[in-house]
Amino acid sequence: MMAGAGALALAATATVTLANANAAPAPTPTVAKLTSAAASTLASQFKTGTAGAFYDAKAKKLVVNVVSEAAAKVVRAKGAEARLVKHTLAQLDAARQTLKSKATIPGTAWGVDPQSNKVVVTADRTVKGAELDRLTKVAKSLGDKVEVRHSKGEFKPFIGGGDAIWGSGARCSLGFNVVKDGQPYFLTAGHCGNAVKSWSDQQGGSEIATTEDSKFPGDDYSLAKYTGDTAHPSEVDLYNGSTQKITKAAEATVGEKVQRSGSTTQVHDGTVKALNASVNYQEGTVDGLIQTDVCAEPGDSGGALFDGESALGLTSGGSGDCSGGGETFFQPVPEALEAYGAQIG
Repeated sequence: MMAGAGALALAATATVTLANANAAPAPTPTVAKLTSAAASTLASQFKTGTAGAFYDAKAKKLVVNVVSEAAAKVVRAKGAEARLVKHTLAQLDAARQTLKSKATIPGTAWGVDPQSNKVVVTADRTVKGAELDRLTKVAKSLGDKVEVRHSKGEFKPFIGGGDAIWGSGARCSLGFNVVKDGQPYFLTAGHCGNAVKSWSDQQGGSEIATTEDSKFPGDDYSLAKYTGDTAHPSEVDLYNGSTQKITKAAEATVGEKVQRSGSTTQVHDGTVKALNASVNYQEGTVDGLIQTDVCAEPGDSGGALFDGESALGLTSGGSGDCSGGGETFFQPVPEALEAYGAQIG
């Protein structure tokens, strides 16, 4: 009886093993083809447990960095491509904090680049001598988590004289029209709001709005309340006789194709290169910015960065120009809206 039971048990085990061996493998989730706006929406689902994400515009897919196979499975299940990388976001953020505490030098900027899985540091042409030596030493101490690049331009806020929204001796660009407590306002750059308290839509013209609040440095956003009868549609001027309707605010994604509208250089496009960037202007440091390769020039400050109907950022500053190119940084719109309790509208 016992021998027979053992043989029966063995037979049952063999049957189970054979069944498992012949089972079909689980299907591999497919990577979804996405627009950049859809990729940004998907990227918002990976705020934790990953090491950053970027949009591959050529393949039209979202790539999410992970440091474990368990995280990779979650990413693939949602339709994104998982890429195993060396550094976690926590490690890269720690490198950023080291740079902030030891190398906050005017003319430098840094941001997390998920494509290289590094903190990319940029030094403009004003950083030299002992300051460049200090920056190089700190970056070297952080090993392969940091990469240093050099810019021929100079990092500065893009404020200047011309047309668009005018103040006493300064010109900026309107960012986005918003609504707060049922009343019409607009967002522009904080360094613009610091410089101007009464706004006009033409040089020497009548007041259309007054600055209610501005944050710069640290952040770079400002809120102005309309005081005149000026129309305030929720749209961006494309400077070709048409406008782009704006219906919502969204977070930018690295690799996203974006457009910028400003009163000096009008409309230019480019790509988001890094998020949570810090720029050390002569006036002070601004953190949490969107870094792009979109060009801009003085007077474009405060202007709109957008992707279709989504408001992404307000032009802060950068280096270069629209003849030779450069890099430009933008204050994220969602942060400004949250700070003021306002909505796009």
